[in-house]
Formats: sequence, C-alpha cells, structure tokens
Amino acid sequence: MSVLTHKDSCRICDGTKLSKVLSLGPTPLANAFLESQEARAAEMYYPLDAYLCRDCGLLQLLDVVSPEVLFKDYVYVSSTSPAFVAHFRDFAEKAFERFSLNRESLVVDIGSNDGILLTPFKRKGVRVLGVEPDETIARMARRGGIDTITEFWGPDVAQRVAKRYGCADLITATNVFAHIDDIHAVLRGVKTLLKPEGVFVIEVPYLADFLKKNLFDTVYHEHLSYFSLAALQAFFTRTRMTIIDVEQVPTHGGSLRVFAARKGSRHFVHARVGKLMMREEKQRLRDGKTFERYNLRILLNRAKLLSLLSGLKRRGKRIAGYGAPAKGNTLLNFFSVGRELLDYIVDDSPFKQGKHTPGKRIPVVSSEVLKRNPPDYLLILAWNFAEPIMKKNEAFRKKGGRFIIPVPTPRIII
Repeated sequence: MSVLTHKDSCRICDGTKLSKVLSLGPTPLANAFLESQEARAAEMYYPLDAYLCRDCGLLQLLDVVSPEVLFKDYVYVSSTSPAFVAHFRDFAEKAFERFSLNRESLVVDIGSNDGILLTPFKRKGVRVLGVEPDETIARMARRGGIDTITEFWGPDVAQRVAKRYGCADLITATNVFAHIDDIHAVLRGVKTLLKPEGVFVIEVPYLADFLKKNLFDTVYHEHLSYFSLAALQAFFTRTRMTIIDVEQVPTHGGSLRVFAARKGSRHFVHARVGKLMMREEKQRLRDGKTFERYNLRILLNRAKLLSLLSGLKRRGKRIAGYGAPAKGNTLLNFFSVGRELLDYIVDDSPFKQGKHTPGKRIPVVSSEVLKRNPPDYLLILAWNFAEPIMKKNEAFRKKGGRFIIPVPTPRIII
C-alpha cells in the first residue's frame, strides 16, 4: 500500500456524489511529534480536506494515509486522561448490568490502546481481549494484566480469535471506528466473532456537534469519518445489522455511542434512535449551505484568536499552551500559531515530553516547566478537558495566571 491513497467513492455507500466542504490545507500528521534532532528536518505534509457524500450524508476524508505510517510509534495513550478513565469505567459498569455479563462472557475491544476500557470489565471478572496494532502500547496493556494481541483488526484476526477464545458477547470500537478506512471489513470481522445475540458498540465523533460547536480541529488524518446517525443507519442496514440504541456522550466535544446487533436478534430498538433521526432532519446536516456557514465561523474563530494572542504579545505578555493533543496540532497549523506566540506547550504524557509539535515545532514540556517558568496566559489546546486542566492548575490561577479557551470562539478565563 502506498503512503497516500485518494478515494473516489464514499466509504459507506460507494456513492460518487462527493463535495469538498472543508479544506484545512496540506498538514503534517497530527501525532507525528518530532524528536529534538528532527526539529529542523523536513516533514511530510498531506491534504486535509473533508468531503460530504450527498447520498448517505457521511462527512469523510478521501485522502487516506497508510495505517502503517499513522500508527507507527503512536504516542497517544488513553489512560493519561483521568476523564477518559472515568468515562470508560462508567460505560463498563452500565454495560455489565445491561447485557448480563458474567465470568463466562467475553468482551473484545478493537483498538484497545493501553486497556483503558477493558480494565474495569476485567475487575468484574469478565474475560477480556484487546486488539491493538501498536506493539509498545500493547505491551503496556499486557503489563497491566490485559490480554492483548498486536494486530490490525479484520476478518482473519476475528477468525483466529474465535478459534482460540470463542465468540464474543460484546465487541467495542470506541474512538477507533472513525480511524478506519475499510469499515465494511471491520463489520465482517465483528460478525465473524460476535455471538448471535451479541452487541457491537462504537463511539464516534458526532457530525451535529462538530458543526454546532465549531470543532474543525477534530479533523486530522487519523479521523477519516465524521458520522451522523443517519449515515450510520445506512451503513448498518447495508451490513444486515440494526442500531438498537444510541447515546450522546461528551467525549471529544460531542460523540455518538451506538449499539448495534444482528438483524433479527431479540434486542428491541430504543425510542432514542428514531427521535435523534428526526432531530437530524431538522438540522440539515447534508445541506451545502450548512457547511458554507460553518467555514465562515472557522475563519472568524481564527481571526479572533490571532488578534487576541498577538495583542497579548504586543503588551509583553508570555503565552504557553496546555495539552498537545492531535486536535491542538490541527489548530496550530491551520491558524498558524507558532513559536512567535507560544513559548512552549505543557503535556502530561511522557511520550510527548521532550519532543516538538508537528508543523509548528513548539517544544513540549512537563508541568515542572510551568512551575519554574510560568507564562501569563495558558492556551488550552486540549479544550475538551478544560475544566480538569484549570482545576489542576489552580495554583497558576491564584498567582495571576489566566486561561484561554480557543474554540468555538476564543475567551479568557480569569
């Protein structure tokens, strides 16, 4: 497979009525942090454009970077976020009760990272298995007691798992389903491994929140799809599965948690599904004018943030960033926020500390630097964790420090 492939058809319905509705320009990979010695070397840039399928309504990237490139030396570790730990603990508690899981049950997590979702299931005595393509992160999971295989998920992997472990009662793909190009192959694997009455659960970025909250910075090369419920309904219908329930959850600024089962299973369809489908019709998520207005809001957001940051610098204020998530790198590169505005970026992940951000090459440091060399303002790039970040850095605030939230419109928190 080449490093970059351009698709000409929709990954859900194979439709060719595709309109480019968002262009963030050529961009480096959002998680390709640079070692110090690489900070002056040339980087690879790839198109970052989103297209809307006029047939099924899927918003998607058509320029697909090879997973072997994207997920090699992956630096995202889920459990560094206490908010995510709590999120998945809550999900596991509810799923354990809802689906009457027990010690004989098997839960399989696709893209399991360091075992963040499976850990609370294991504590309840459920059998668990993670499928994670990055060997370094998979080893972390295994050290934490989570049985994990290092593979990219697909039908062949599902067959081997079924042969060794038996079929699964619950399969999850949270915050990974949107990263996969061939989602039909994912479903073939799921149906191979899932018990007849088993349930498949995904969490994906929700298109309605993406538009309403100006979440353009959640667009990066790993996130290939931005789903509405209608688009997912079209997908599962084509694969002879049924969406039995849906929940809106706050992760990544707004996501959908979708529960699907085999067509004809005993699971009933919750009323939430129909209600959300009706709401989406009123929101005009397939209308080109909706995206025209969206683009104007992004440009206004950029102008306001650059004006704010430049004004502070002219007044002699020092600014640093907090959080080096992928979304932060999309914002920094598209808004052109670099070393002239930010002195450094604090991140709690040791995998990112000591490196430089892709594109703008801003140094990433630990919170110790913030204590020794505090700025006047902290730009919270991990805005989805703004509240816990501000709470954690209350000492910074008490000493006169101020926080800046960049989206959907920049604002200073005193």
